[in-house]
Amino acid sequence: MPLYEKFTGRHRDDYATLDDLQKNYKLSVPDNFNFAFDCLDVMAAETPDKVALLWVSNDGEEKRFTFEDIRRLSVKAANFFIAQGIKKGDMVKITMSNDWRFWSVLMGLHRMGAVSVPATYMLTTKDFVYRMNSAPIKMLLTTPRFNVVESMEKALPELSSVPKLALFGSSEGFDVPDGWIDFDKGMESAPETPVERSTVKTDMMLMAFSSGTTGYPKMVWHDFTYPLGHIMTGCFWHRCEEGGLHYTIADTGWLKSLWGMMYSQWLSGSAVFAYDYVKFSAADILQKIEKYKITTFCVPPTMYRFLIKEDLKKYDLSSMKHCVSAGEALNPEVFKVWQAGTGLKIFEGFGQSETTLCCWTGYPWMQPRLGSMGLPVPGYRMIIADENGNEVGPGITGEICIRTDEKGGGKPFGMFSGYFLDDEMTEKVWHDGLYHTGDTAYKDEVGFYWYVGRTDDVIKSSGYRIGPFEVESVLLEHPAVTECAVTGVPDPERGYAVKATIVLSQGYAGTPELTKELQTHVKKTTAPYKYPRIVEYVDALPKTISGKIRRLEIRKRDESTSS
Repeated sequence: MPLYEKFTGRHRDDYATLDDLQKNYKLSVPDNFNFAFDCLDVMAAETPDKVALLWVSNDGEEKRFTFEDIRRLSVKAANFFIAQGIKKGDMVKITMSNDWRFWSVLMGLHRMGAVSVPATYMLTTKDFVYRMNSAPIKMLLTTPRFNVVESMEKALPELSSVPKLALFGSSEGFDVPDGWIDFDKGMESAPETPVERSTVKTDMMLMAFSSGTTGYPKMVWHDFTYPLGHIMTGCFWHRCEEGGLHYTIADTGWLKSLWGMMYSQWLSGSAVFAYDYVKFSAADILQKIEKYKITTFCVPPTMYRFLIKEDLKKYDLSSMKHCVSAGEALNPEVFKVWQAGTGLKIFEGFGQSETTLCCWTGYPWMQPRLGSMGLPVPGYRMIIADENGNEVGPGITGEICIRTDEKGGGKPFGMFSGYFLDDEMTEKVWHDGLYHTGDTAYKDEVGFYWYVGRTDDVIKSSGYRIGPFEVESVLLEHPAVTECAVTGVPDPERGYAVKATIVLSQGYAGTPELTKELQTHVKKTTAPYKYPRIVEYVDALPKTISGKIRRLEIRKRDESTSS
């Protein structure tokens, strides 16, 4: 049986109806739960030769790691960190791209009770300074690629406390600079002596800097129950299966990688596919799906938009059984083109750095409704609330909130424990038994949620409240539009006018004729008052380093121009 049954008591196929699942899904978690001991070690003992990770380099090199391989390497990694003076509760920042060492390093940190702080390789010197000065980082372990070492060394003079610096890659011929620890040599000499369990489930296991679209990143921390909160992610939503090969495209610096590249996929009996590419290419990704016979697949809508620009019929994608999307709202046009080209629907999911999957279209009884986020995940009690925290009825736009009061079961498994060193921010978004997500949506008569935007993204024009996502979805139906962002621009008559900032598809030019054509297209497809009165054509949209569109930056630029 898949290992997740040990904690749920039932196989996913044993639930007869959606109502049965929502009412009876429960998790049983030991007080000293630790994924490295209670899951990885069990899988290594029961299926030592089973492949856990299939890794492919940018140059096509392949490595296969069994569960026993990952267990053994994680023990050595734990002993390496202990030898370097890292203790339980110490923070270790890991910037590793999709290097194969990531899996054993993370498991090693879990095993010895240190706090993992994942970070993307795309950080600049300024980013490193902010992050390293915001948290008591004891060690940085990083990649020799992507200029990370240079960026970090430039940051050193501005750090309030300099951590130990470790670099991997010497076994592949990379030089280790003076002052840096050679991780590969340290791993080679590290003993395989068992490490004693020292954690309880409420200890801090993970701390991540959120990739919010406004302000500085917040430090989101999760306890040791976080992996089991993802049972719904991989076992139910991704529908990973025994003997399958799951592929989530994500940099290991983001929590999205932990949604789709480790915990729940392994608990389902599936291996994980990791491709350590340097530059994203839609054709390359489709070739990898075909070559390695990927069975389940998860990427954000941005990547689906590039994938559907390819001729999908050119590739044998018949191995794929299930596709999902998260990270931002999925546009209906992308759904339709992907289904036409592959025969597969895309099942959406919604969550944040602060949560695991908390809203989905993910089980056989739940067919996707184009543009809908789906229904709340079992364990998450979601509501749509007004500005006073009161639940509103169907059809009314409000903020997505999660109930966490003890009467209804308390904090869901997988939800964060707070913002590290920031009680004021924690209390601002989490009070009176409600966690305020900052995202807006409305609920229809049968309970499906429909995303509108971030609370700051909603446009108030001539008395109307206009969500950017709906207008963006309509624009993306037009072949001239590859990407777009809809924002409000100050207008003396309307309060705000709707503006579309558009990246054009190849072969199109931003002419007045095209602008009028796009405006007419929106008027005919949705309520006419939502059409963009202003259209700007750009080469690229401003985005966070995790790829989310920064509408705030567009708004600020427009406001400064108009003032």
